[in-house]
Amino acid sequence: MTATLIWIAVAVFAIGLYLSWTAGRLDRLHARIDAARAALDAQLLRRASVAQELATSGVLDPAASIVLYEAAHAARQAEEEQREVAESELSQALRAVFSEPDQVEAVREAPGGEEAAEELAQAVRRVPMARRFHNDAVRAARALRRHRKVRWFRLAGHAPFPMAFEMDDEPPVALADRATA
Repeated sequence: MTATLIWIAVAVFAIGLYLSWTAGRLDRLHARIDAARAALDAQLLRRASVAQELATSGVLDPAASIVLYEAAHAARQAEEEQREVAESELSQALRAVFSEPDQVEAVREAPGGEEAAEELAQAVRRVPMARRFHNDAVRAARALRRHRKVRWFRLAGHAPFPMAFEMDDEPPVALADRATA
């Protein structure tokens, strides 16, 4: 009888230890999502700021400046529900404005344009990487949260189900070539 109680206690302790480890892992994944989302937000803000700065610099033609400024402003001011759409529209505006390498060269030839073109190229290169890191963390947390043990024992607590950030983040070809150079 005593041996049976000891084995039951050991089994309960082992299950509790395993569930505690799983809850800790899930908590670390949620913290990773939060950090990745903050990094993604920073990169999106940087890209919109650089695009807005470039649009107001007078280097671009007036039509391109207006298109780029409005898309960048909308991306910076978008509510959370509309953020993915606004960021996708900024990506489309960047591709429209910088579809030709000649436009990038015109920016580079302007005073201070070399730095602006380099900063924009880095910004458009970093956004897809930051989004990929965020979505990878979301994918890992979702996979763990789908396990029965996590659902049955409510190991996720009251944390909201993680959502991926889906947007068009394809950089303009002329800027993508510049970023890798």
